[in-house]
Amino acid sequence: MTAAAERRSLVIVGAGPRGTGVLERIAANAPGFYGGSGLDIHLVDPYPPGGGRLWRHGQSPLLWMNSQARHVTMFTDDTVEMAGPVLPGPTVHEWTGGDGDAFVSRSTHGGYLRWVYERAVAALPPGAVVHHHRRRAVRVAGARTGRQTVWLEGVDAPLTADVVILTQGHLDAEPDDEQAALATHAERHGLVHLPPDFTADSDLRRLASGAPVIVRGLGLAFVDLMVLLTEGRGGRYENGTYVPSGREPVLHVGSRRGVPYRAKITYPLEGERPPLPRYLGPEQIDALLARPGGFDLRRDVRPLIAQELGFAHYHRLFTAHPERTRLPWAEFDRAFAACPPGGPGLDALVASAVPHRADRLDLAALDRPLAGVRHASPAALQDHVRGHVADDVARRDDPGHSPDLALVHGLNSVYGQLARLGDTGTWWHGFFSSLASGPPGPRLRNLLALSRAGVVRFLGADLRVRAEDGVFRAWSPTLPGHVTEARALVEARLPEPTAATTRDPLLRALYADGAAATPAGLLAVDRSDGRVLDRSGVPHPRRFALGPHTDARGAGGFARPGANGLSLRQNDATARAALALLRDL
Repeated sequence: MTAAAERRSLVIVGAGPRGTGVLERIAANAPGFYGGSGLDIHLVDPYPPGGGRLWRHGQSPLLWMNSQARHVTMFTDDTVEMAGPVLPGPTVHEWTGGDGDAFVSRSTHGGYLRWVYERAVAALPPGAVVHHHRRRAVRVAGARTGRQTVWLEGVDAPLTADVVILTQGHLDAEPDDEQAALATHAERHGLVHLPPDFTADSDLRRLASGAPVIVRGLGLAFVDLMVLLTEGRGGRYENGTYVPSGREPVLHVGSRRGVPYRAKITYPLEGERPPLPRYLGPEQIDALLARPGGFDLRRDVRPLIAQELGFAHYHRLFTAHPERTRLPWAEFDRAFAACPPGGPGLDALVASAVPHRADRLDLAALDRPLAGVRHASPAALQDHVRGHVADDVARRDDPGHSPDLALVHGLNSVYGQLARLGDTGTWWHGFFSSLASGPPGPRLRNLLALSRAGVVRFLGADLRVRAEDGVFRAWSPTLPGHVTEARALVEARLPEPTAATTRDPLLRALYADGAAATPAGLLAVDRSDGRVLDRSGVPHPRRFALGPHTDARGAGGFARPGANGLSLRQNDATARAALALLRDL
């Protein structure tokens, strides 16, 4: 047999942060598995390795990460629970040599990711060669026991692979029935309809200066939209006041919650940290998975989430701010453990032990701050939302409210545990994101200035949009009887592809070939190592998948140093499983 014939082949579809992270773990683990017969690693992605599509170089410098530079790493440390070796590396701020508290641009972060990729390639053993194919993968085929073939767009001959790892990241989706109807209405009447998309890729030139635009969504995609349509068109801020360029549209914005995500907390958690997990850890997850009839998220899981988050919040309050409590922590802790989540006993305990309402945890109010709120005029609603945002920004900058940061630690702990349950639906991810994955505080201060300048106008919660009479109309129960009309509608959110709606041809072919999808349309994988499951629940021996299109998705795109990052654990497990297979072959 020739040397060329003995070479093994690994195909990684998606060369962005997740594919780069897997490659780093392959390089780290290879000495324990690699047999020296040669390995071809094929990276398939139309965008450059490292940053991929979302973090590619050349984006507007106005687009920031929503995490501080000191809180983002691609490298493992001693806290990561994994079988592979720890290979430390710099955080973003250590790599840039800049301010650790800064929110760097996405383009800068893309440079960091490219450097991580190049370092991983350089660390591969002799005989391992990386080939980058700037194309899309459209299909993977092959018997379970044999080599796989990966077909690329516009290429006649497929790649041959012993192992395939799918790390495509965030994907595009076909329009659902509502979006298709809105698009048809827009085309028929000459309106502008921008469907869910990556904001940097949307054609914002279609939004005319001074024209009213209905925007549905107040999350991170809205923040990007806001920045590009204001500062991106020449506006500027002077001493907290927005000075318009005259080229901005007027953004009428609402969402399910009616308010933006909570501001990112920037101060560190000093002193004793909540000992997590406490009420939702491996033991409870094991019990849920062992239930013969399965589990129900609302009935069985959400009470455990509430208990865990309550413990994180009150542990911090009682240990760091005891002057604002009426009981010793040990006494409160015992009583808290005896109270069913959400029951009257817990309410009574908190009322007696925590005198100030601002120190009490109200998860329902955090989730839906405008629930039941009604205003008689648009001006009153603007004042209300501005007050809410201003209070939030001030609170999130104040270490005196450090239970809020402890709650974020609790949210991250819960997310790490829930990953073992697979697809937990949309509520949890949205709730988590609104509290723990919000924008930098300066962005919300900019939003306040834009609101005062009349460039942004809030519409309220539970926003409804209808296409009729040649326009778009939006209304909210927060402002009864008030309807906003516009000739432009922007859906400010990422696409949510499912098995039925994904535009990724490879995933569509995979589902058609028998791969399993969850009820929410996510690709089902074995959560121990990322192997793709078929509809009988059997893992494919040669196909793996990681990322937001799977039911093993994590809390965020990047890991925090010293936090046992879920993505780092998953990358290591998948890399080791793939290398073990290659070794055994």
